Amino acid sequence: MNIQLKKDRSRVAHIAHWVLQVLTAAAFLMAGFAKLSSQPMMVETFEKVGIGQWFRYVTGFIEIGSAMLLLVPRLTSVGAALLVCTMTGAVLAHLLILGGSPVAALVLGCFAAVILWGRFATVRAWFAFARARARRWRLT
Repeated sequence: MNIQLKKDRSRVAHIAHWVLQVLTAAAFLMAGFAKLSSQPMMVETFEKVGIGQWFRYVTGFIEIGSAMLLLVPRLTSVGAALLVCTMTGAVLAHLLILGGSPVAALVLGCFAAVILWGRFATVRAWFAFARARARRWRLT
């Protein structure tokens, strides 16, 4: 009975993670497209940042690319890590430059962090592969 309960919890957690990944990917696809389609609010926001509109395009591409990576099982952790970094920058921009509430960026960053944490086994596998590869080529 206890083993079955563990399997059920594991399956529910796996499904919940996929739901979170899909919803987070959808949110970042919409945000990225808003930046790339030059929505007036996004143009104004990046004008206040003061780096230039090229940064809006870079951010939009990062968000869209990372959102797509969230849906590729072997690359989910890469997309989540990129989004955690991007949302950290967004929160800092709101707190230090833009003003206003950083809650939306903070929540999306937390979603990405939860996804990264839940899929961290992939990152561990990559490091193990890299270590084995380095040993093979006598780089360590």
